[in-house]
Amino acid sequence: MQRRHLPFAAIALSLCAGTAFAQTKWDLPAAYPATNFHSENLIQFAKDVEAATAGKLKISVHANASLFKANEIKRAVQGGQAQIGEVLLVNFENENPIFGTDGIPFLATSYADSKRLYDAQKPVLEKLLAGQGMKLLYAVAWPSQGIFAKKEINSVADLRGIKWRAYSPATGKIAELIGAQPVTIQAAELSQALATGVIESYMSSGSTGYDTKTYESLKYFYDTQAWLPKNAVIVNKKAFDALDPTTQAALTKSASDAEARGWKVSAEKDVYYKKALAEKGMKVVTPSPKLMQDMKQVGGIMLSDWQKRAGPDGEAIIAAYAQSDKAATKAKK
Repeated sequence: MQRRHLPFAAIALSLCAGTAFAQTKWDLPAAYPATNFHSENLIQFAKDVEAATAGKLKISVHANASLFKANEIKRAVQGGQAQIGEVLLVNFENENPIFGTDGIPFLATSYADSKRLYDAQKPVLEKLLAGQGMKLLYAVAWPSQGIFAKKEINSVADLRGIKWRAYSPATGKIAELIGAQPVTIQAAELSQALATGVIESYMSSGSTGYDTKTYESLKYFYDTQAWLPKNAVIVNKKAFDALDPTTQAALTKSASDAEARGWKVSAEKDVYYKKALAEKGMKVVTPSPKLMQDMKQVGGIMLSDWQKRAGPDGEAIIAAYAQSDKAATKAKK
């Protein structure tokens, strides 16, 4: 009788081994703390993928630049060192202006405008990433960008000579145009840079300000609502193509759900973080008309410069965005 059961035991072991072997494991490096809403969304996305694929695809999220630094993640995904990753698109504008579309100050200043700009940018962005061996899975906007400062600011003149955090080509360009001293600091290094006085001011969202406890070093947040940059989740095309069609479909469906969830949470967090900063003692200030006028002038210069560098692709994006703006305005009437 024992001998009769051996084949069944062997088959069971073989099936277990086959199931373990069939599981695909991916690493997903990300640059922001695990408590940041982008990271929380990534973790939920990974859980959704594992559930939807019945464990066939398992994605491990590595938050807070623990696997790769922010500016290394795109190259890691492109080269296959990581199968999937989250990047801040504007970080790569020097590589191609299309990546910096949503970093132009005052081009899109609301969630509705930012979403329409994303829709206009998306076909060009997908083509660009495909040419680099990658695929766009989804993208989520950050809350609107304002100015964190140590002192009161009434105009751009008050920012001249200040040590200014530059985390992207666009924020570096702003520093140049306003006469500040740019210092390149990524999110994971921001708390220390503030504590040690390496920087005195920067533009970012209330989310970054709260995550990094900026309120312990700087006392003012000027709510300029200048732009809403996006984090994009990208996947290595070879890794994606190696998945079976059912797993691919589950992955893209989970990505679509994560994108919708992320935009909704981002809009909610925009309000929450400003309130939270105020509760921590930070003065959340409506900018003076002069400061807004100065900053919009900076935005105009940067848009003109971007359009020259972006060429026909940039023209197509701006034209599609303008068309959607007209349609949205007409719908409101």
